[in-house]
Amino acid sequence: MSLPERPPARPPTWRDDDAAPVVVPQGPWTPTLATTCASAAALLLLLLGVLLARPDVAVLAVAPLVLAARALAARPQGAVTATFEGPGVTDDDADGTAGRLRATLRVEGPGPWATVAVGREGRDGADVLVRVDGTRRLPVVARTVRTGPQEVASADVQGAGPDGASLAEPTPRVTRRTTVLPATAPLLEVPLPPRLRGLTGPHPSRRPGEGGDLRDVHPWAPGDRLRRIDWRVTARRSPDLRELYVRREHALAEAVVVLVVDSRDDVGPDPRTWRGSLAPHPQDATSLDRARQAAAAVARAYLDRGDRVGLDDLGVRRRPVAPGGGRRQLDRIRHALALTAPEGAPAERLRPPRLPSGALVVVFSTFLDDESARVAARWRAAGHRVVGVDVLPRLRTSGLYDRERLALRIATLTRTDRMAELADQGVELVTWRDDAAVALRALARRRQRRAGAGVPG
Repeated sequence: MSLPERPPARPPTWRDDDAAPVVVPQGPWTPTLATTCASAAALLLLLLGVLLARPDVAVLAVAPLVLAARALAARPQGAVTATFEGPGVTDDDADGTAGRLRATLRVEGPGPWATVAVGREGRDGADVLVRVDGTRRLPVVARTVRTGPQEVASADVQGAGPDGASLAEPTPRVTRRTTVLPATAPLLEVPLPPRLRGLTGPHPSRRPGEGGDLRDVHPWAPGDRLRRIDWRVTARRSPDLRELYVRREHALAEAVVVLVVDSRDDVGPDPRTWRGSLAPHPQDATSLDRARQAAAAVARAYLDRGDRVGLDDLGVRRRPVAPGGGRRQLDRIRHALALTAPEGAPAERLRPPRLPSGALVVVFSTFLDDESARVAARWRAAGHRVVGVDVLPRLRTSGLYDRERLALRIATLTRTDRMAELADQGVELVTWRDDAAVALRALARRRQRRAGAGVPG
């Protein structure tokens, strides 16, 4: 049983949620309507044959009555149980682009048959008759482009007796839910903050230290190590060894990156769903889905390089994920991203969230209002390097009325002016499309002016 949806651009991974088996006790098995009507017709025909003294007519009713009595006598006794097991992640397709959710529906019952109706997110799916004979496990597969908590599948199960002559009471709908973690697409190059922190890391800093490229050759001073003495330079500059010269290197440092997701907007490519009266189509990835995947990809790129990455949310005031490194930090960030969702009307912030000194800020937003742009401009004015990632999906304007087209045009022009103003204030903008990796590489190779220079306060 498969519930098709448009496959995502990259296969996400899945996190199982806890779910207890659903066991529903059943009442007595009842005859079906067809069996009841056939038995009544055969009994009426038998009575007519007896009253009219027509044995040939009465004989015609004997066989259906015997079969009905035999089927009713063989009615199963007991309860039908339904349990969802899983889900897990299936093998990807040959092109590696189809991520699928899988769950296993376990049906147990005393009857030989059962009717199973499977759906997802309120939509009808497969409706099949399966043979049980005690226990039957049915694989259920669903494709999704969404991330975060969602329904894998829901099922209605009803037991059927021999020859379909009796039915059990239908079980209440059983549902299996899971949390879909965003994918982590590889990125080759990513921008760095203007100032690096720490005494160890993968990037050469401007401070003198150890482990990096050659900085200069300097006369020996207290605190310099003897193994740093450059004897060739010493012999050339001070043949009488009155002064020693040491080689100084640039220290290695790490970058601190804070990912900021704007969860206040969760809009799809259809502008008619932005009002909230209509839900986005299940086959469309929303702006928040794109923000989750973009943030997960950027977090992986920095963490693979040995940098420290944190996560904050503009829409919800909760404790942020503190900057950290390592594989476990990536798991924390992906899990926090999967649980990010709009939670009512967000309170207006009087000041932007506090960030570590010299951190690179990456803001994932649709920039449909002034809040995210205002916060990004404040961070830039404070001296941080700020990269704004536009996660608004490609819009579908077909089927819009004239007034809806006019409203969309006004909103688009306002958004364009807002982003142009951000660019004038020094915020670097990237649109999350198929060429986002190329745009981030261009930012990584661009010379960044001194943080805060020329930025209005």
